[in-house]
Amino acid sequence: MTPIDEQVPIVLALASHDPSGCTGIQADIETCASLGCHCTSVITALCARDTRDVKDIRSIPTSFLIEQVRAVLEDLPVKAVKLGFLGQVSHVEAIHTILQDYPHLPVVLEPVTQLGDGPAAEAEALRDATKSLLLPLSTLATPDLVEAYELAQQGDTLDACAQEILEYGGEYTLITGSRRTQAHHENRLYNKKGLVREYRWERLSVLSHGGGATLSASISAYLAHGLRLLDAVEQGQNFTWHALAASRRLGMGHSIPNRLFWADRNQSGNRGPGGGC
Repeated sequence: MTPIDEQVPIVLALASHDPSGCTGIQADIETCASLGCHCTSVITALCARDTRDVKDIRSIPTSFLIEQVRAVLEDLPVKAVKLGFLGQVSHVEAIHTILQDYPHLPVVLEPVTQLGDGPAAEAEALRDATKSLLLPLSTLATPDLVEAYELAQQGDTLDACAQEILEYGGEYTLITGSRRTQAHHENRLYNKKGLVREYRWERLSVLSHGGGATLSASISAYLAHGLRLLDAVEQGQNFTWHALAASRRLGMGHSIPNRLFWADRNQSGNRGPGGGC
């Protein structure tokens, strides 16, 4: 029998299936493959959506979700876990229970609690479950500005939001889009001691969908390669910026990030990102 190849880092990704390829599990697979990782993909929900919006969502039965995750973790040497959209509270509860058996694994949480215009009550229940059960297990949470204020409803400033999020027990949170100007947008990384670092990136004119999934998946891939968290966060942002800069408009809605931008011979070269601050 061929020996197990331990040179290829493995990322366990949980997310919805987006048939347009903008976000969801395809974003995770493409990102991990682009960064030299093998992505084991667990589907949490099936979406009917195009490049503009979500038409319908069907969650996977919780028992089958558990079976998928256990099958991977009991067979492959997973190096990092990336959590995207989980379709219902029972999904969150199940993943919380499973991850407690693997405390050594870094967990990157993309706290998406609503796709499209679903019922507000369901989104709120999912958000509460995410805060109490998944944030405490996260190595890094990656909310955008809107998600940060949804998770930390008592926060009156961005710094206060970050600290409220971290009070649930996670190690770090990276709030994206914390400030925007005509030329740049900024992301901020926090831990329990406060602001760790601000990152400034050149603002792109292209309107893409799937940047959040690409960012969380790329950071997960770098962590799987063994990078320190701060290095993984910076490299993940750099990869995401270039994927967004090379986005392609393939349908009638948003552009789709090109997560294999480095292999596209049609690209004449991408400009580099602005320096971190």
